[in-house]
Amino acid sequence: MSAVKSPWLAAFGIVAVVHLVLIGVDVQPYQSISKCFLAPLLIAWVIEQRGPKLLVAALVGCFFGDLFLEFEDLFTAGMAAFAIAHICFITFFVQRGALDRLKRQPWIIVIGLAAGIGLIAWAWGGLEPGLKPLVPVYALLLLGTASTALATDVRAGIGGIMFLVSDGIIALNEAGRIGDGVGTSLAIMVLYILAIFFLTTAIVFREKRTIAAGPGFDPTVRTDCWPRLPQ
Repeated sequence: MSAVKSPWLAAFGIVAVVHLVLIGVDVQPYQSISKCFLAPLLIAWVIEQRGPKLLVAALVGCFFGDLFLEFEDLFTAGMAAFAIAHICFITFFVQRGALDRLKRQPWIIVIGLAAGIGLIAWAWGGLEPGLKPLVPVYALLLLGTASTALATDVRAGIGGIMFLVSDGIIALNEAGRIGDGVGTSLAIMVLYILAIFFLTTAIVFREKRTIAAGPGFDPTVRTDCWPRLPQ
């Protein structure tokens, strides 16, 4: 069975669609329950494909982040869980040579910092005092994931950028800069679902190509095109 035909990946797609439909019709608690199945299904797929342990750890962080954010009093805990996830993502990409490539492509960091500063400035005045010390730190982690991912693999980079935009919308929503409606919730979740899907599949397929290529393959080489999916 090919990696893309795995029942775990198929289940992830089904749950993702069901979750978005539940958001659209605003059915609770089922939309919260369905959201908490997303990361575990990807974890099961990564384990089935013998993917990196750091990726499993990152997705575990995403699961707890999804869970904690369903409770208003645990918003900070949810941020902490996602922060751990981003640290795992960044560590993986750094181990694959992302820092060296970023030194040769500093425009990635410059554009990311400009976007991050602009987003924080826009949201700052409306953030609760308790969140203000945390948001810049978390924004740096988001930028770290997006930039190191983009420096390593195109698909992973798209996922990292989507994660950044999704959480940026959450920050603006918390600050009261954008409305809190079904459209906002759908935008956040569509971007988040695609983010973890692209990051996860990019990492797993890249590792498979590295193993298949043998000891002569340099795992720090950047992937500049959409790869052929391995069997």
